Amino acid sequence: MNIAVLISGGVDSAVAVHRLLEQGHNLHLFYIRIGLDNGEGDCSAEEDIEMCSYIARHYNLPFDVVSLHEEYWDNVMEYALRTVKEGLTPNPDIMCNKMIKFGFFEQRWGHEFDRTATGHYATTREIDGLVYLGTGVDQVKDQTDFLARISYDQLRHLVFPIGDLPKARVREIALETRMPNAFRKDSQGICFLGKINYNDFIRRHLGEKPGSIVEIETGRKLGEHRGYWFHTIGQRKGLGLSGGPWYVVKKNIHDNVVYVSRGYDTEKQYGNTLNLTEMHWITRDPWPDSCEKVDITFKNRHTPEFIPATLTRMPDGDYVIESSRRVQGIAPGQFGVIYDRDSRLCYGSGIIYK
Repeated sequence: MNIAVLISGGVDSAVAVHRLLEQGHNLHLFYIRIGLDNGEGDCSAEEDIEMCSYIARHYNLPFDVVSLHEEYWDNVMEYALRTVKEGLTPNPDIMCNKMIKFGFFEQRWGHEFDRTATGHYATTREIDGLVYLGTGVDQVKDQTDFLARISYDQLRHLVFPIGDLPKARVREIALETRMPNAFRKDSQGICFLGKINYNDFIRRHLGEKPGSIVEIETGRKLGEHRGYWFHTIGQRKGLGLSGGPWYVVKKNIHDNVVYVSRGYDTEKQYGNTLNLTEMHWITRDPWPDSCEKVDITFKNRHTPEFIPATLTRMPDGDYVIESSRRVQGIAPGQFGVIYDRDSRLCYGSGIIYK
């Protein structure tokens, strides 16, 4: 097959290239350039592109750097800033996959190929003639939660060459083939900001709006914050309070108040119920005729853990997850990602609204 491969300069996408070549496919490598919000280049991207160019030369493959700068900022970052300003917790990585990697890229370049491949830790599985998004063999590295809003047409065009490998084996292949990025660290933190500090980015676009930090149990003012948009439910670091640990447990956007609770195990930071709206099923609704509780597993943030729960469709079309155990830091705006009870298939996701 003729396959477009999205590479990042990291070891995962490099090994994906190696495996696809071993399988006999014809490859064309692409790096999606986004840049910074001031229109200038990102120095970290230059390092990535240099590594991608080396991989292309090593395997004698065509390589192009394509720009989706405006599309990224008009879609992903507009969504992130709007969501933060509304007091919610965004997930730009999910929107980047849906809108940029498998949206605009596919429309302009990817559609010319039989498939598009990435280094995601995920798989695809065919059941009764339909393609489903499957979890990666390495559950610690599984990235299906970042893919939980893609469409069925997008999924059918995707290949995940390393999804059936544990991370340790990916590193071994990189060493065996003497890849120069074999020891390169995995991306950490918020990839869409590159090396920019998150709070600096938010401050640049939304400014500051000082308000009170209040202990929720007593109503006692403990300090001040510089804007509720710098804080998210479940956050512990960055509050500047002594005598902790303190956790953000609630935000009052109207009054610009951030509420906190003290203690590593304070009940205020936990919950068992997640209410979901705007449910999106990737392949199809697995329970189209049922309003009864069904057994599932789920994630509400990027974590190795799949939490057992039940899912119920409400009369208004929204859904309720009832977790089998307490969930820390349930934040409106996050995505509740739905899996089958064995955590092998990712069915889709909904947005937590309370």
